[in-house]
Amino acid sequence: MRLFLLALGLSAATPAAAQLRAVPAQPASEVEALRGVEVFLVNESAAPIADAGPRQIEVTAVDGTRLVLERVPGPVATIAPGGFAKARYVPVSVAQAAVPPSARHPAAVIPGEETVMQSSTGSSSAFVDRFAPHEPIYGVFGTGDAGGKLQLSFAFRPFAEDAPLKLGNLRFAYTQTMFWALREPSGPFRSTNYSPEVYADIPLDETMKVALGWRHDSNGRGALDSVDLNRIFARAEKSFDLGGDWHLDVAPQAWFYVGKLGTAPDVKRYFGYTGLSAAIRQKDGLKIAVTGRGNFDTARGGAELFASYPLAPIGGGIGFYLFGQAFTGYGEALDDYRRNQTHARIGIALTR
Repeated sequence: MRLFLLALGLSAATPAAAQLRAVPAQPASEVEALRGVEVFLVNESAAPIADAGPRQIEVTAVDGTRLVLERVPGPVATIAPGGFAKARYVPVSVAQAAVPPSARHPAAVIPGEETVMQSSTGSSSAFVDRFAPHEPIYGVFGTGDAGGKLQLSFAFRPFAEDAPLKLGNLRFAYTQTMFWALREPSGPFRSTNYSPEVYADIPLDETMKVALGWRHDSNGRGALDSVDLNRIFARAEKSFDLGGDWHLDVAPQAWFYVGKLGTAPDVKRYFGYTGLSAAIRQKDGLKIAVTGRGNFDTARGGAELFASYPLAPIGGGIGFYLFGQAFTGYGEALDDYRRNQTHARIGIALTR
């Protein structure tokens, strides 16, 4: 409450709609604002208002830096009369926000919300705000036959969050997991899992989402040794505030199989039809996550544990996580889905 009153006194409120005021907390500096700024959306009317807040607002940090903040995509809250909701904003370039597109450098005259980056290789562009972490991105290494395990993963939102027909909920995701046989001559990659997904990510409130979609998992082999899983899935994710900046995330899911299973018609016996993920985390601190799936009829399945901690506090603003990963059960690599294995590895992660 004291933070709220301080923000009211220090910041100018910007109306998002009629009688809805956006009141940002005052960050100490631009560096602190990069972690996200909390903005209070205050309903000063006599009726409920459903609004996500203004897309951009301007604030002055404690150190005098002027910042333009942009809303992070999220669920649209319905705010009761006299009540308020919280939204999260992050900084955008003040110069780019202040200069109209026609007056910018020609390389930056771009449609929509594209971001242009200039480097020694030239310019490259992307709709950066459409990308998000999906499953962890990491490289970990173990002893013996555990070898190395590398994973790349991202999610992409094709449409703007306010697109008609709820198209803003649509997501495309891709995950690729590679198993590196380090102790063999020349260190070949012995197996790779390819996993694209298409799904609708639907927020129910600020702490809960549900998703409906399709996922394909394949070992990328030919007709003689292909393992292909095509599943229609439903999952739900609920976040619980434990206090002290600690949160608990719980995500049950279920699926059924469609189409052919390649040369592995018995893969259902090992992957089953249900799964559960749970994570306890602290922002800028420790995160421990576990995910499991299996078949109750055959008592076969698999479970994976992740433990991570950011290296940034060590010094120099290192943008990696110290990352540990362990798996036990069936199906870590699709090529060996009938084999029961237990492996532990440690390394670094870019996302967690």
